[in-house]
Amino acid sequence: MAKFPSLGENTTVPDILKKSPDAGAALMEVHEEVMRGPSPLSEGERELISAYVSKLNECSYCYGVHSHTAEAYGFAMPAIESLFEGLDQADVDDRLKPILNYVGKLTKRPSSVTEADAQAVYDAGWDEQALHDAIMVACTFNFMNRLLEGHGIHGNAALFRDRGPMLKQHGYRPLIRLLKPRVPAAQ
Repeated sequence: MAKFPSLGENTTVPDILKKSPDAGAALMEVHEEVMRGPSPLSEGERELISAYVSKLNECSYCYGVHSHTAEAYGFAMPAIESLFEGLDQADVDDRLKPILNYVGKLTKRPSSVTEADAQAVYDAGWDEQALHDAIMVACTFNFMNRLLEGHGIHGNAALFRDRGPMLKQHGYRPLIRLLKPRVPAAQ
């Protein structure tokens, strides 16, 4: 249940963002750029990273939405769930495992990330831009997870199944337009 009585039981991300529409729109602009902008990481890989970080943070809303978005990009749900049984045996491309290890450490204990962790990413064939982009995804979702958990927003399975494919198709721009509607030009 939402921790803000004014938000009600079925509160979703737009409801929270409307409390500070300018900041909310700016946050969604960051999401659009980080998750959909040019990157060596595919949009699906970035969604997988966001789902992984969100599950580590125990944010059911973000994990639910972004695991279903990663699924819409072609990651099988059992493969996504296998990440939490241990990265070594997870059913994802081996190239992603060092990135997921890096963002996992960054999420759980930021000071534990080492040069060797970065080198493992490079040794898997990724460049500095890919690592930077993975860090940006992790940072964005560490922020977002805390925003939703702080407000007490958890969602439900039906919402997650609906939002995942919708997010793949439309990205974050609809939320930006909702928060910052265009004002018609003066005649």
